[in-house]
Amino acid sequence: ALWFAITSLIAVVIGLAVGSLLQPGHGLVIEPDPDKLAAIGKKTHGSWLDLLKGLVPENLVSSFADGETLQVVFVALLIGAASYSLGDKAAPFVEFNRSVFEVIQRVLGWIIRLAPIGTLGLVGNAVATYGNEFFVPLLKLIGGTYLACALVLFAVYPLLLRFVAKVSPVRFFAKAWTVLQFAFVSRSSSATLPLSRQTAENLGISRSYANFAVPLASTTKMDGCAAIYPAVGSIFIANLFHIQLGAVQYLTIVLVAVFGAIATAGVTGWFTMLTLTLSALGLPPQVVATGIAIAYAVDPIMDMMRTATNVAGQIVVPVVVARGEGILDDEVLAERSAPPLLTEERELANA
Repeated sequence: ALWFAITSLIAVVIGLAVGSLLQPGHGLVIEPDPDKLAAIGKKTHGSWLDLLKGLVPENLVSSFADGETLQVVFVALLIGAASYSLGDKAAPFVEFNRSVFEVIQRVLGWIIRLAPIGTLGLVGNAVATYGNEFFVPLLKLIGGTYLACALVLFAVYPLLLRFVAKVSPVRFFAKAWTVLQFAFVSRSSSATLPLSRQTAENLGISRSYANFAVPLASTTKMDGCAAIYPAVGSIFIANLFHIQLGAVQYLTIVLVAVFGAIATAGVTGWFTMLTLTLSALGLPPQVVATGIAIAYAVDPIMDMMRTATNVAGQIVVPVVVARGEGILDDEVLAERSAPPLLTEERELANA
């Protein structure tokens, strides 16, 4: 969990740096309702102390009703820790929440599948209103996402492998390149899971630990979707609506990326995290919905690189942890040829 948080922190900082440098969305201002814009301005002022105090809700019900995302995540972490400490006594409560989670994920899946219809209308109207200049901010959004993901994938991860795990980055990418290609074209960490798990074993991680660490990472370790993209996407949407983000807002993005990744799962990871981030920044639903819909127009292009970054991190972190615990098999790691996929894993990958 510590390495999950550390790498997410590094990824979101890189995302913020790239977004601040390229300023995607700058130069094209989409004006929301004046009353909404005034409300945004009021919510962007505050101090570091106000942000920390804001983590603890005065009223839990109002936190949900008012969309105070960080307060909800903070309370969820406390409840999760308490449930874990109770063990079997909390089993019915955990099962209930798991069912609720699955229901919400199904509803979100339906929304994602219907989103292209609304996106077509919104983007068509925006192009008709703003002309060809509308595409330049989208290109910057794509370029910023790819650049930030590339820095994490080909700079941060190799440094962790070389200096922390004592593993050759060349050897890692030689064995993981197939799974990264599959992640790039499938755009799904869940679909890539069988290949990711087998790749972890090929890199010297024991089967028992790989069966635990990689599935866990596939839902809670998404540097591309849960750290980099919310940072770049938030700057993009803020620029579209001519909203100035300050130090407090940047810290909010970092906190959501580090602590909010537990909310990601399956195909809705990017959607969940971007929505959480924008809501935590205090943006009204009108701005959040419009901004996400505009970004969704080019999301499949960005999702390929985001997913490849996700999957790489889901393998790198278990390798680092395995080395730290002394359970990384260097003989298996040194083997040039990777063992074939198990029949079960091959069938899952083909599916």
